[in-house]
Amino acid sequence: MDLVTQDPVKRYSPPYWWRLIATAASFTLFGIGGLLLRVLVFPVLSLLPGDAAAHQRRARQVVSWNFRTFVKFMHRSGVLTYEVEGAERLGRPGQMIIANHPSLIDVVVTIAFTRNANCVVKQSLWNNPCMRGPIRSAGYISNSGSMDMLDEAAGVLQQGQTLVIFPEGTRTTPGSPPEFHRGAAAIALRGAHVITPVVISVSPTTLTKAEPWYRIPARRFHIHLRVGQDIDPAQFTAMGSAPVASRKLNDHLHQHFIKELARDERSTA
Repeated sequence: MDLVTQDPVKRYSPPYWWRLIATAASFTLFGIGGLLLRVLVFPVLSLLPGDAAAHQRRARQVVSWNFRTFVKFMHRSGVLTYEVEGAERLGRPGQMIIANHPSLIDVVVTIAFTRNANCVVKQSLWNNPCMRGPIRSAGYISNSGSMDMLDEAAGVLQQGQTLVIFPEGTRTTPGSPPEFHRGAAAIALRGAHVITPVVISVSPTTLTKAEPWYRIPARRFHIHLRVGQDIDPAQFTAMGSAPVASRKLNDHLHQHFIKELARDERSTA
């Protein structure tokens, strides 16, 4: 299993004031980068030859590269360290990547290391001046919760795209187990060729739900993504009707993430 990480792993944590400045600089650059992509980069890419699918692939490559650069900047500036186990198994045709959502930058790190990924994103981000350019150019899907969204998400999987989804719909409340909405399981059973769970842990916790960006931890944090074993959706569709299969898959995923997150907690301790 390939391991994507900084080399070498440094234990040193810069002082609080430096990490606060670096965190502010990171998010400022992220916002400016989103605006520049929208105003300068994507209009140029749209002039290149190719159909809509080709334009989306180019946009997703640019977004992934920018997100990876952002993560590396946060590492180099002393804000975080990172580790991705099994990155080589991300980005396969018809793959649905299901991940938990403990912090604000989970989506960024996941997309950074996933090839040509589509993603279900918050509906509110579609009108965010810094994010709407990348989101619309890459053809990401709004999590409106409507049947149209479920059909669209299942459709892109059937077309052979990779789809990233965070079934909690929002960041996990610290100290609570993840709670998955069943919509993700329904999408997976309707369209995914394979389901791949990605367990995300952040230590110490930071950028959690309702926590401002400037409330940084006492030391720089470590974000760890572990790509789990593939799940064949066919084994659940054989268990009964669509609602029954969806419930059983959702329960299976819920138990898997609780078990794996408990393992991470023991490892950190």
